Amino acid sequence: MIIMTKKGLYCEPGHFHIDPSGAVDHAVVTHAHSDHARCGSQNYYSTVSGLPLLKVRLGKKINVRGIPFGEKFNLNGVDISFHPAGHILGSAQVRMEWRGEVWVASGDYKREPDPTCEPFESVTCDVFITEATFGTPSYVWERDQNLGQQIYDWWSANAQRGVNSVLFAYSLGKAQRVLGVLQPFAQRAIYCHAAARELNECYLAQGISLAPTLCLSTLAPGAVLRGELLLVPQAFLKSEQASVLGEKFETAFASGWMAKASSPYYNSGYDRGFVMSDHADWNDLVRSVRESHAQRVYVQHRGHGALVRHLRELGLRAFPDSDLFPKYPDQLALF
Repeated sequence: MIIMTKKGLYCEPGHFHIDPSGAVDHAVVTHAHSDHARCGSQNYYSTVSGLPLLKVRLGKKINVRGIPFGEKFNLNGVDISFHPAGHILGSAQVRMEWRGEVWVASGDYKREPDPTCEPFESVTCDVFITEATFGTPSYVWERDQNLGQQIYDWWSANAQRGVNSVLFAYSLGKAQRVLGVLQPFAQRAIYCHAAARELNECYLAQGISLAPTLCLSTLAPGAVLRGELLLVPQAFLKSEQASVLGEKFETAFASGWMAKASSPYYNSGYDRGFVMSDHADWNDLVRSVRESHAQRVYVQHRGHGALVRHLRELGLRAFPDSDLFPKYPDQLALF
């Protein structure tokens, strides 16, 4: 049902792409991150809750249809439905059914609790295409850590010394998750980069509770902050706006990459790291594959790595996603 093309995953009978890398006729989009949602397609299909974010990223005038989670729609004879992926607000797995076969493309997903998005839903299928961003046994997240408390304690300790706290987080998804876990703790507003302002508003408009924020762009020229928390992209320190920090500040990065000392991000000079990932860790990747009851599994991002080998050891038919290119016809047959 699905093959790999130069533009990504393509459903040949349904004539649609999933998260295409370029302009296509029909783009079924799992979520609004820029490596999954790109400009130029004639028609877009999104979850209802992900649609406002998609319009912020791609433009208000795109031709897009919003579909509620679990509701089936049909493209050229293929029944499609979206199911929560738990990655960011509105993120979805794509379930496809055609001629008695069911395939699921996971998109990006996580299974940790997150107050800012819909929780992951296991979907039974014949074939599962899973991401594997953290598809090695060395990436396992602690289950009971209170990330909101950890970040707040770091901010509070710095504030007592008059030191600003600079927390680097992606503007879509991670920034809102940080604001969500800080909502029960924050006593005053958090300064956010302008890139997150409209995205925050999308979350708030859908009833998601976030800590109060102020936009850095509203500060008067020459203003210098003291003891504040700033939630910004990684490029912030190289911008003119970084002058608001003065000379006293600490930096931290919120990412799953901070779980492993050998990762390129771990040794990037941050004063602190918070292991907050919007992707499944090793245990949840394996768990999700097993709960899908798939007869065959294709692995994206780390297709030639540990996850494929481990799934094969479990007796599953597991392959790298490169095997979905049509030059491997034998592995495209279900049986």
